[in-house]
Amino acid sequence: IPAHRVSCSCMIIKMSLTNSSDCNVYSEMEPFTYFYYLIFLIGFIGSCFALWSFTKTEENRKCMSVYLINLLTADFLLTLALPVKIAVDLGVAPWRLKIFHCQVTACLIYINMYLSIIFLGFVSMDRCLQLIHKCKIYRIQEPGFAKMISAVVWVMVLFLMVPNMAIPIREIKEAPTVGCIDFKTKVGRDWHVFTNFICSAIFLNISAMVLISNCLIIRLLYQNKCNRNYHNVKKALVNILLVTASFIICFVPYHIVRIPYTLSQSKAIVTDCSLRQTLYKAKESTLMLGVSNLCFDPILYFYLSKTFRLKVTQTFGSKRTKAPGNNIIKRMKSTLKAKYHFHFLFPKGNSHQSNESRLNGLFSFITC
Repeated sequence: IPAHRVSCSCMIIKMSLTNSSDCNVYSEMEPFTYFYYLIFLIGFIGSCFALWSFTKTEENRKCMSVYLINLLTADFLLTLALPVKIAVDLGVAPWRLKIFHCQVTACLIYINMYLSIIFLGFVSMDRCLQLIHKCKIYRIQEPGFAKMISAVVWVMVLFLMVPNMAIPIREIKEAPTVGCIDFKTKVGRDWHVFTNFICSAIFLNISAMVLISNCLIIRLLYQNKCNRNYHNVKKALVNILLVTASFIICFVPYHIVRIPYTLSQSKAIVTDCSLRQTLYKAKESTLMLGVSNLCFDPILYFYLSKTFRLKVTQTFGSKRTKAPGNNIIKRMKSTLKAKYHFHFLFPKGNSHQSNESRLNGLFSFITC
């Protein structure tokens, strides 16, 4: 090989390496921080209200509530991580805080994401099973089993994510072009790529679970369109469609971008500076959508949890909105008395006052 060709090829390689090291893909992040501010405020207020409502009731014994409480716990992890991410993206964080973000708070964001994905899948499955097989008791619908499977999910996700925090990092001189991936050693990069592919597989499996739940509910809705059970099926379909909409908006765009971005991080594919910048901006935009589940979750609590819904109406509803419900109950009582007669519903030996208290107890059970 001629010497001048060797020297030219060496110069090209050096120039490409220099351009790669000088490529700043982490600039112009300030616009994202305004959305993160809004997500943090709305999500933190909604999560605190949900925590207050769940601690004031005994409905937590239900299977659905177990999954929702685990979802709420994951949301609080995200609220701890967002202030640090905002400071880093604004460029006001000191170097040590940026290292802490790369090692700890960035991992908390992904822990929240995949816990949310899994528990949303469980919520869809539980709602579907309650409706389709409401006369049967499946093991997965028992609260004890729900608690056990939730503990297994936490252990699995932490097992995948905690090594990203614990694996030692490299000492790097402070520079604006340094990203979180640059701190990782070879072992850290390999584990990072491995966890991304495993988490993508988890996402695909949960997506299939949500899709199957939707298809089963839609089929049941079609079968019961002329049945008196149609209203219950339609209500369940609305609940599952809300979960699905949150799932699609928050998590699908991110996982479309995640694989090519991870490959560019691991240098498995050759990318120039403009493509790296485009992939990073796409990843950050879709990550912001993923973080926005912090705002969607309180809406899901409202539709899926009767406890949360009652607390919202009691706290923010006026007296005028509460009066019609009481009038309806009174009318139902009078109708029941007139239609079935007290002497038929209750033994004749009981007093009218005792019968009235029993009737009140009956209606308190119906309206709970």
